[in-house]
Amino acid sequence: MSPSKVITISILLFILCSAISGYIGYINPIWILNENQILYLFSTSAQVLAGVYGLTLTGFIFFRNELSREEFDDDSLTDAVEALKERYFKLLVFITLFSVFTLLISNFVISIESSKNSNMGTFFINVGQASFVINLLVITYFIFDVIAPKRIERASKNLQETFDPVSSTEEKGSLEEFLTNFNQIEYILQKYGQAFQSEMSGFQPKSRRRISNVKLAQIILQAERIDNGLFDEIKRLITLRNSIVHGEEPIVSLKMVTASRSILVGLSNALGVHVPEN
Repeated sequence: MSPSKVITISILLFILCSAISGYIGYINPIWILNENQILYLFSTSAQVLAGVYGLTLTGFIFFRNELSREEFDDDSLTDAVEALKERYFKLLVFITLFSVFTLLISNFVISIESSKNSNMGTFFINVGQASFVINLLVITYFIFDVIAPKRIERASKNLQETFDPVSSTEEKGSLEEFLTNFNQIEYILQKYGQAFQSEMSGFQPKSRRRISNVKLAQIILQAERIDNGLFDEIKRLITLRNSIVHGEEPIVSLKMVTASRSILVGLSNALGVHVPEN
């Protein structure tokens, strides 16, 4: 599920659980707690939630560093890794806000327990416990989502469907031809991109680390050998190719095969490179 769906479902569940538990608390309460039990319940809930959130955040920081290491080792994973980071960040922001809300409700219940308004106390007791339970469920979902196997493959598949949604009725293209066109584009980018980088910097870089294709295309753009339109097409093609390579279904539409050939021709003409006929 997308982060927006997770957030929407969580909020709806919280509202539903709060309404049901509040109604039962007014009409026919299942448990009647005394003051000491309420104070102990909510102080313990707040401590448990804070501890779980802290451990989740710490574990995620280490996991995020591991994702960054994978991205550094293989630049073709950049798009998938960045998509995962964005997904996890949105979920973590929601969990943080939900946890703060739950802690505030717990503190509020503790502070009003001595109040004579029993109806208000009953309402916030049920809301607080509903928030606590839903919060733990969201954190559990987040943990399993982070450690799920084949997360890179699923993220790549989502990117592939975004840039090239191949339907059952759409004509599929030749993956071999698509990769052949891309390999020629990559060769041109590596050759001329590094050459333009040396010209602009005035020296040959000592680092042997491979420069990403997107960075090389950006260097050629800065050298004013291609325009922004062609650069954006190259960038989209790189993202699609990487998502196909690391995805679960290595398929490509005929439209993207044709587009890859068109991009190859456009880049070759811009740099004065001869392109062999297919």
